[in-house]
Amino acid sequence: MTDAVGSIDMPDAQDDDGKKKNRKGGKRGKKGPFGRLALFYRQVVAELRKVVWPTRSQLTTYTTVVIIFVVIMIGLVTVFDYGFSNAVKYIFG
Repeated sequence: MTDAVGSIDMPDAQDDDGKKKNRKGGKRGKKGPFGRLALFYRQVVAELRKVVWPTRSQLTTYTTVVIIFVVIMIGLVTVFDYGFSNAVKYIFG
């Protein structure tokens, strides 16, 4: 059974008599910690190859939008902070 790249799912193993073999841990059970680490690294690289990376112009556009949004939010928080501080000073003297 191969659903995804690097999938460790395998169909049930059978011996020559047609009986099912008892497997302990599958591929993971046979490897030591370094083998599992290598498997993890290969799976990470395989997933990163599937990522659709933005172009330079898209990245510039996204960055500009985020910076403008942050500046607007800073302005709003500053205005509210100034207004609340003046209201507190007026109420409590």
